[in-house]
Amino acid sequence: MSEILWRPSAERIAGSNLTRFIACVNARRGKDFAGYEDLYAWSVSEPGEFWTELARFTDVRARWGTAAPLAQGARMPGARFFADTRLNFAENLLRYADDHAAIVFRNERGVRRRLSFRELGAEVARVAGWLAAAGVRPGDRVAGFLPDVPEACIAMLATASLGAVWSSCSPDFGAPALFDRFGQIGPKVLFCADGYFYAGKVHDSLATVASLSARLAAIERVVVVPYVSEDPPLGMLRNAARFDRIGVPGSRLAFESMAFNDPLYILYSSGTTGAPKCIVHGVGGTLLQHQKEHVLHTDVKRTDRLFYFTTCGWMMWNWQMSALAAGSTLVLYDGSPFHPDPGALWRMAEEERITIFGTSAKYLAAMQKSSFRPAASSDLSALRTILSTGSPLAAETFESVYRDIKSDVALASISGGTDIIGCFALGCPLRPVYAGEIQCRGLGMRVEIFDEDGHPVRARRGELVCTAPFPSMPLGFWNDADGSRYRAAYFERYPGVWHHGDYAVLTEHDGIVILGRSDAVLNPGGVRIGTAEIYAAVETLPEVEESLAIGQDWKNDVRVVLFVRLAPGASLDEPLRKRIRETIRAHTTPRHVPAKIIAAPDLPRTLSGKLTELAVRAVIHGETVTNREALANPAALDYFRDLPELKA
Repeated sequence: MSEILWRPSAERIAGSNLTRFIACVNARRGKDFAGYEDLYAWSVSEPGEFWTELARFTDVRARWGTAAPLAQGARMPGARFFADTRLNFAENLLRYADDHAAIVFRNERGVRRRLSFRELGAEVARVAGWLAAAGVRPGDRVAGFLPDVPEACIAMLATASLGAVWSSCSPDFGAPALFDRFGQIGPKVLFCADGYFYAGKVHDSLATVASLSARLAAIERVVVVPYVSEDPPLGMLRNAARFDRIGVPGSRLAFESMAFNDPLYILYSSGTTGAPKCIVHGVGGTLLQHQKEHVLHTDVKRTDRLFYFTTCGWMMWNWQMSALAAGSTLVLYDGSPFHPDPGALWRMAEEERITIFGTSAKYLAAMQKSSFRPAASSDLSALRTILSTGSPLAAETFESVYRDIKSDVALASISGGTDIIGCFALGCPLRPVYAGEIQCRGLGMRVEIFDEDGHPVRARRGELVCTAPFPSMPLGFWNDADGSRYRAAYFERYPGVWHHGDYAVLTEHDGIVILGRSDAVLNPGGVRIGTAEIYAAVETLPEVEESLAIGQDWKNDVRVVLFVRLAPGASLDEPLRKRIRETIRAHTTPRHVPAKIIAAPDLPRTLSGKLTELAVRAVIHGETVTNREALANPAALDYFRDLPELKA
């Protein structure tokens, strides 16, 4: 049984938004829910009632119409929520217009900027007026190629205020990867910065933008944020203007009324197995899902200062933006989290009095291996929640958070993805934190674990699925008129059921443990093994910075091959190999122990920072990786081709 690492206090439970929501539902619906278990069961059995009550509780600004909250609820895909409701996404995020801080921006060079809600609204009005004058209309696409700066937020909100569709990538994308994405959707306007900062270096963006603009005729105007220089050379771009000189100051803020299921965002799959899928998310579904996750599951309040270390190319950027609807302050950061040292983000957390600190599991694991201990070096008295996502968070890293960062903090590992612009499993303010477990399934998400025959199981490994519709299901894929690619991506394996592609366990505590991606599951001797279990074990060793496991076809079976990227000064000698095998066996089972352990100079990762087992597996089997541009470090793949160690 997993160890309980933390329990919320009675005061914290009583003061939570979730406790207030349960009381409201009990009063309005005549219920007698005692806690989360009762609420969850109702939310998935009566989804129309649940999402309606959520919208009321979070004061979603909309004209609701008379249609049922959920139409064709038995169809998946095909169900539609709030079919005749109209609203504007930006209006809900800009409901406040006071001097409370909306955005605080920091970067690794010590720059700090602050925008109040009033100032943010004025900037959005100015940029929206310019976009409208430039011919941007509802349904048009506007793209961002920006670091996580306030201008990205302003441009997105201005786009949404007009009913246009926003899509963004981070500035570390190269021109081919950028064209693979924006080339499919044809943006009318492109917002970019002249460059960005990372690890003490200045990186140029304008050459990439010039290359994209020359190839993509759909781009009519380019707007440049002067970020790394005061006077960027706009002459190298076609129809370019400076961000700080467009529009008319003092413009009136206006909001286009949109249907609940009109498009809001286009996000992208990683693209490692072909051209990236352009995933279209809707206005109302995105707002409701994020309101639920922020207000009920993360307990976001107006007094909160929320930070998520992200880029504009990761869905957590979109997720973070929606916290403006709760009136909280967003803390944005541009730069390396380890520059000039591992304490960079924690000093910022102290200085900005951050209450909710979001990051990746990889970052927390790296902190665990470093000598820096935030608890000893920073005043984190304001911090009450830490969020982690991007990959499974190992039980040992859970423990290190409570030991080395803060003992009294809600640690919420969350899991979902770009596909749903939200979470299937996440935190619960009413429940304890168990080592290695995600606290709960999300409200309104009928999440189950299926065995190989498609039957729901508990305390057994299987496929994470969702067996009923939810509002943030994609509207579809861009340029997929008949919906065939969309259906094939999620509904092919189990007709009428969302198959998410995670290998997972539903625990006795009703929590979730993610064991890795289904398509990366290893199958030696017919036994399915999640790669995350191997990583969690081997990466406890100080000599191992990072690891990647694949299954190699070998003698009519599959053998497990483990690649390790070692810490500086470490070498993969036989004693270390022995310790790796013993550690994996002690943490897991003999089946998890790799047949081969090989040191690699680097491990390939996607542009969003995730390791890509599939690309490595393809290379060692002599197959072609069709879209190397989707990798942040494609040259790393070359090492794995024709390895002598894998021929015996």
